[in-house]
Amino acid sequence: MKIQFKKTFNKNFEKLGRKLQMKTHEKIGLFQKDPFEETLSNHALIWEYKWFRSIDITGDYRAIFREYPNGTYEFVDFIFVWTHSQLYG
Repeated sequence: MKIQFKKTFNKNFEKLGRKLQMKTHEKIGLFQKDPFEETLSNHALIWEYKWFRSIDITGDYRAIFREYPNGTYEFVDFIFVWTHSQLYG
């Protein structure tokens, strides 16, 4: 799996506190080993984000990504790191 972080993800990430940044690194590390590890809650999004998927960073924070080719997880672009309310609010 090749992972790329988009500028938008990096901007969001820089605004997080140190603890959330460390947790984000931890969860992305788990994701690299097994994208469907249970604690990540990897799932498809809906509405205007229907082309993306999400993993849980904390109870409120999500990492939003897109995988290519669809369903293979060969290449993954992380797009945003947002709270649940930023995503659906």
